[in-house]
Amino acid sequence: MKELLNTCKTALRMNNYHFDEEILDEVEACLKDLEISGVASSMIKESDPLIKQAVKIYVKAHFGFDNTESEKLKESYQLLKQHLAIAYATDEGGENAIP
Repeated sequence: MKELLNTCKTALRMNNYHFDEEILDEVEACLKDLEISGVASSMIKESDPLIKQAVKIYVKAHFGFDNTESEKLKESYQLLKQHLAIAYATDEGGENAIP
């Protein structure tokens, strides 16, 4: 989780620890949202570039109050989430549909 936290802090242009807990909450919410949306939990890896990108977009869309880009970022996240749900889905037996 530390790697995703640092990735998000870089994306948010932050270098202090004051908002780490809030950012981690957003990271965890994103990962849970991906899982609920059909992304196999076994496919959600911090090192995966698509998962990293989804988390960064999600956090940037939901962090802070005066975010003029929020709606665009939320739309971008939704599209990426749909692609991930298709590509990283599980079949009915619980196995990954795509290795």
